[in-house]
Amino acid sequence: MDSTELATESQNRSPAVPRTLEEKRKIMNRLKRVEGQVRGIEKMVDDDRYCVDILIQLSAVHAALDKIGFSILERHTKSCVAKAIEEGHGEEQINELLKVVKQLK
Repeated sequence: MDSTELATESQNRSPAVPRTLEEKRKIMNRLKRVEGQVRGIEKMVDDDRYCVDILIQLSAVHAALDKIGFSILERHTKSCVAKAIEEGHGEEQINELLKVVKQLK
């Protein structure tokens, strides 16, 4: 199953434990920072900046996205997967999680 199929499969589902407003705020703030970094990289390319400087910024964006992904992965594991295990249908959630983890790297 590729990332498109996995995304389509889980598209209309909500987390088993809804995110708090604070969790949403933190994620959104991090994503907005990444968006600003990407715009900065676009400007660097447009300004014909030195390749290594651009690569360093790309690395920073990648690291920021990884950090966001890990925080969402951690929350999903501790809430959604844990709840599914408690309710007796954890195997499906664990398998879904493993498929996603394979795609992260």
